[in-house]
Amino acid sequence: MLDTLDMRLLSALQKNAHLTAQELGDVLNLSPSQAGRRRQRLEADGYIEGYVARLDAQKLGLSVQAFIQVQLGTHGPEQAQKFATLISTRAEIVSAWTLTGDADYLLRAYCDDLNALNRLIHEVLLPHAAVSRVQSQIVMDQLKRDAPLPT
Repeated sequence: MLDTLDMRLLSALQKNAHLTAQELGDVLNLSPSQAGRRRQRLEADGYIEGYVARLDAQKLGLSVQAFIQVQLGTHGPEQAQKFATLISTRAEIVSAWTLTGDADYLLRAYCDDLNALNRLIHEVLLPHAAVSRVQSQIVMDQLKRDAPLPT
């Protein structure tokens, strides 16, 4: 069970994962050792899954961001596993969800350019035996960056 100090700690780390135990202690009005132990407990309990650097896609030359809806023609554990394996091997697909509704999957992809997105759709996704339909939406502008989870 999380208390208010845990929630404040999680909120602070989502804003800046580089906070030292001293800085966390200052934010939480705790000693550095207490703040450090709380962070370690939250890591051990799985509330904190890891720490990552947020990169600038444009500066890396990834000028196209797209959401891709995929509908399977055949459903079953084997088809789902084969499709999951396929998307897990593609670096340009940065996240994937299973959905209710018309589409079975929603993929988020970053590509160098439109040709790369076209190749991903027509040479990777559509040829998969279980895929019956692919629909993509190209992101024109991202109004809000991926935000921290509400705490």
